[in-house]
Amino acid sequence: MKINATEIRVGMILEYKDDLWEILKTNHVKPGKGGAFAQVEMKSLLKNTKLNERFRSSETVEKASIEEVKYNFLYSDENDFYFMNPNSFEQINLSKNVIGEKGKLLSENLEVSINFYNEKPLNIILPNQIKCKINTTDAAIKGQTASSSYKPATLENGLSIQVPPFIESEDTIIIDTRSMKYIKKI
Repeated sequence: MKINATEIRVGMILEYKDDLWEILKTNHVKPGKGGAFAQVEMKSLLKNTKLNERFRSSETVEKASIEEVKYNFLYSDENDFYFMNPNSFEQINLSKNVIGEKGKLLSENLEVSINFYNEKPLNIILPNQIKCKINTTDAAIKGQTASSSYKPATLENGLSIQVPPFIESEDTIIIDTRSMKYIKKI
Protein backbone atom coordinates (compact mmCIF):
# COMPACT_ATOMS: atom_id res chain seq x y z
CA MET A 1 0.00 0.00 0.00
CA LYS A 2 1.41 3.38 -0.98
CA ILE A 3 1.51 6.04 1.74
CA ASN A 4 2.61 9.65 1.71
CA ALA A 5 6.01 10.39 3.28
CA THR A 6 4.31 12.57 5.90
CA GLU A 7 2.44 9.47 7.19
CA ILE A 8 5.63 7.58 8.13
CA ARG A 9 5.61 6.69 11.84
CA VAL A 10 8.00 4.93 14.24
CA GLY A 11 7.48 1.16 14.18
CA MET A 12 6.11 1.02 10.61
CA ILE A 13 7.65 -1.41 8.15
CA LEU A 14 8.37 -0.14 4.63
CA GLU A 15 9.37 -1.87 1.41
CA TYR A 16 12.25 0.26 0.12
CA LYS A 17 15.23 -0.53 -2.14
CA ASP A 18 14.32 -4.25 -2.36
CA ASP A 19 14.39 -4.68 1.42
CA LEU A 20 12.12 -4.43 4.46
CA TRP A 21 12.87 -1.49 6.77
CA GLU A 22 11.57 -0.85 10.29
CA ILE A 23 11.26 2.85 11.13
CA LEU A 24 13.32 3.73 14.22
CA LYS A 25 13.10 7.55 14.20
CA THR A 26 11.31 10.10 12.10
CA ASN A 27 11.54 13.89 12.04
CA HIS A 28 9.31 16.09 9.88
CA VAL A 29 11.11 19.29 8.86
CA LYS A 30 9.66 22.44 7.29
CA PRO A 31 12.62 24.61 6.29
CA GLY A 32 12.17 28.31 5.56
CA LYS A 33 13.21 27.74 1.95
CA GLY A 34 12.18 24.76 -0.11
CA GLY A 35 9.65 22.03 0.53
CA ALA A 36 8.99 20.08 3.68
CA PHE A 37 10.59 16.66 4.12
CA ALA A 38 10.75 13.70 6.50
CA GLN A 39 14.16 12.67 7.86
CA VAL A 40 13.83 8.94 8.63
CA GLU A 41 16.17 6.48 10.37
CA MET A 42 15.45 2.90 9.32
CA LYS A 43 16.78 -0.56 10.21
CA SER A 44 16.82 -3.38 7.68
CA LEU A 45 14.95 -6.44 8.94
CA LEU A 46 16.75 -8.77 6.52
CA LYS A 47 20.33 -7.46 6.51
CA ASN A 48 20.40 -5.83 10.00
CA THR A 49 21.85 -2.54 8.69
CA LYS A 50 20.73 1.05 9.31
CA LEU A 51 19.91 3.77 6.80
CA ASN A 52 19.13 7.48 7.13
CA GLU A 53 16.91 8.67 4.32
CA ARG A 54 15.21 11.95 3.45
CA PHE A 55 11.78 11.83 1.79
CA ARG A 56 10.12 14.91 0.33
CA SER A 57 6.57 15.40 1.57
CA SER A 58 5.24 14.91 -1.97
CA GLU A 59 6.90 11.44 -2.31
CA THR A 60 5.10 8.16 -1.68
CA VAL A 61 6.62 5.04 -0.13
CA GLU A 62 5.44 1.45 -0.07
CA LYS A 63 4.15 0.28 3.32
CA ALA A 64 4.71 -3.48 3.68
CA SER A 65 1.57 -5.59 4.09
CA ILE A 66 2.25 -7.13 7.47
CA GLU A 67 0.08 -9.60 9.36
CA GLU A 68 0.20 -9.08 13.12
CA VAL A 69 -0.60 -12.13 15.28
CA LYS A 70 -0.78 -12.37 19.10
CA TYR A 71 1.49 -14.94 20.74
CA ASN A 72 2.45 -15.81 24.32
CA PHE A 73 6.11 -16.12 25.27
CA LEU A 74 6.96 -19.61 26.54
CA TYR A 75 10.70 -19.93 27.16
CA SER A 76 14.14 -19.41 25.66
CA ASP A 77 17.25 -21.51 25.15
CA GLU A 78 20.77 -20.47 24.12
CA ASN A 79 19.75 -19.69 20.49
CA ASP A 80 15.99 -19.08 20.28
CA PHE A 81 12.88 -17.66 21.93
CA TYR A 82 9.73 -19.83 21.78
CA PHE A 83 6.17 -18.49 21.43
CA MET A 84 2.72 -20.09 21.31
CA ASN A 85 -0.43 -18.88 19.58
CA PRO A 86 -3.11 -18.91 22.34
CA ASN A 87 -5.88 -19.74 19.82
CA SER A 88 -4.35 -22.51 17.71
CA PHE A 89 -1.62 -23.62 20.20
CA GLU A 90 0.86 -23.52 17.29
CA GLN A 91 4.41 -22.90 18.49
CA ILE A 92 7.08 -20.90 16.67
CA ASN A 93 10.63 -19.91 17.51
CA LEU A 94 12.57 -16.76 16.68
CA SER A 95 16.35 -16.51 16.92
CA LYS A 96 17.89 -14.28 19.57
CA ASN A 97 19.59 -12.06 16.97
CA VAL A 98 16.16 -11.25 15.40
CA ILE A 99 14.68 -10.17 18.74
CA GLY A 100 17.80 -8.49 20.14
CA GLU A 101 17.57 -6.43 23.36
CA LYS A 102 13.78 -6.87 23.50
CA GLY A 103 14.41 -10.45 24.59
CA LYS A 104 15.57 -9.29 28.02
CA LEU A 105 12.08 -7.90 28.69
CA LEU A 106 10.27 -11.16 27.90
CA SER A 107 8.71 -13.01 30.83
CA GLU A 108 6.70 -16.23 30.93
CA ASN A 109 3.20 -15.93 29.38
CA LEU A 110 3.80 -12.32 28.29
CA GLU A 111 1.52 -11.55 25.34
CA VAL A 112 3.40 -10.07 22.38
CA SER A 113 2.52 -9.38 18.75
CA ILE A 114 4.61 -10.99 16.04
CA ASN A 115 4.74 -9.40 12.60
CA PHE A 116 4.62 -11.78 9.63
CA TYR A 117 5.55 -10.92 6.05
CA ASN A 118 4.67 -13.62 3.49
CA GLU A 119 4.12 -16.05 6.41
CA LYS A 120 7.69 -15.47 7.66
CA PRO A 121 8.06 -13.98 11.19
CA LEU A 122 9.94 -10.67 11.12
CA ASN A 123 9.97 -9.15 14.59
CA ILE A 124 8.04 -8.84 17.84
CA ILE A 125 6.13 -5.95 19.34
CA LEU A 126 6.15 -5.83 23.13
CA PRO A 127 3.34 -4.31 25.21
CA ASN A 128 3.97 -0.57 25.71
CA GLN A 129 4.49 -1.02 29.45
CA ILE A 130 6.09 -3.86 31.39
CA LYS A 131 6.58 -4.46 35.15
CA CYS A 132 10.20 -4.91 36.21
CA LYS A 133 11.93 -5.36 39.53
CA ILE A 134 14.96 -3.28 40.51
CA ASN A 135 17.96 -5.47 41.28
CA THR A 136 20.47 -2.81 42.34
CA THR A 137 20.55 0.98 42.39
CA ASP A 138 22.77 3.69 43.86
CA ALA A 139 21.80 5.50 47.05
CA ALA A 140 20.16 8.88 46.58
CA ILE A 141 22.42 11.88 47.15
CA LYS A 142 20.94 14.34 49.65
CA GLY A 143 20.45 17.89 48.46
CA GLN A 144 19.80 17.08 44.80
CA THR A 145 16.55 18.31 43.39
CA ALA A 146 14.12 15.63 42.28
CA SER A 147 13.39 17.25 38.93
CA SER A 148 16.90 17.05 37.51
CA SER A 149 18.46 14.05 39.23
CA TYR A 150 18.07 10.52 38.01
CA LYS A 151 20.30 7.67 39.11
CA PRO A 152 21.32 4.45 37.33
CA ALA A 153 19.53 1.22 38.22
CA THR A 154 19.97 -2.38 37.08
CA LEU A 155 16.83 -4.45 36.54
CA GLU A 156 16.48 -8.18 37.32
CA ASN A 157 16.82 -8.93 33.59
CA GLY A 158 20.19 -7.13 33.38
CA LEU A 159 19.05 -3.95 31.63
CA SER A 160 20.26 -0.59 32.96
CA ILE A 161 17.91 2.41 33.08
CA GLN A 162 17.69 5.77 34.85
CA VAL A 163 15.26 6.07 37.78
CA PRO A 164 14.24 8.87 40.20
CA PRO A 165 16.12 9.11 43.52
CA PHE A 166 13.28 7.66 45.65
CA ILE A 167 13.48 4.26 43.89
CA GLU A 168 15.36 1.62 45.89
CA SER A 169 16.57 -1.95 45.33
CA GLU A 170 13.77 -4.57 45.25
CA ASP A 171 11.14 -1.97 44.19
CA THR A 172 8.80 -2.93 41.35
CA ILE A 173 8.43 -0.34 38.60
CA ILE A 174 6.78 0.03 35.20
CA ILE A 175 8.96 0.92 32.21
CA ASP A 176 8.06 2.03 28.69
CA THR A 177 9.32 -0.65 26.28
CA ARG A 178 9.59 1.77 23.34
CA SER A 179 11.92 4.27 25.03
CA MET A 180 13.27 2.03 27.84
CA LYS A 181 12.44 4.74 30.38
CA TYR A 182 10.96 4.66 33.87
CA ILE A 183 7.23 5.46 34.08
CA LYS A 184 6.13 4.85 37.68
CA LYS A 185 6.63 2.86 40.86
CA ILE A 186 4.11 0.19 41.84
